[in-house]
Amino acid sequence: MSDTHSYLHPQVFKYFEEVDEIWHAGDIGNVELADKLEAFKPFRAVFGNIDGADIRIRYPETLQFTLEGVEVLMTHIGGYPGKYAPGIREQIKNHPPKLFICGHSHILKVMPDPALHLLHMNPGACGQQGWHKVKTLLRFQLEAGRIQQLEVIELPK
Repeated sequence: MSDTHSYLHPQVFKYFEEVDEIWHAGDIGNVELADKLEAFKPFRAVFGNIDGADIRIRYPETLQFTLEGVEVLMTHIGGYPGKYAPGIREQIKNHPPKLFICGHSHILKVMPDPALHLLHMNPGACGQQGWHKVKTLLRFQLEAGRIQQLEVIELPK
């Protein structure tokens, strides 16, 4: 998920009921929203450009970790294959992930980067602020080094 901007759609809990973890790619908005998600499931997050000091103290700008044999890199402003943000481009080249997740654009996008051998995901936005018309989430599985069972979830209005 990404770009909640302090709004937590009530259906998020329904769609994330069966997941092991929730990941947030920035622009969380407030600590109360993060607290609700942390109380519900294990939670990994990065801060976004609208997040204040309280969120920035709690979560890093970028997060790189390995889970189920998949190296994951998550940040808020990251770009996409062929147009990565300057700061993240070097990190991807120096420590290539298998899965790169970012937010910021409010545009749902999943695309491979064959040059760098990774999968790029932007879950779009699920908050009320921004120009997006549909609130979206992504749900997927990591298993034995593979990214599988990817689902795009459109939240009801």
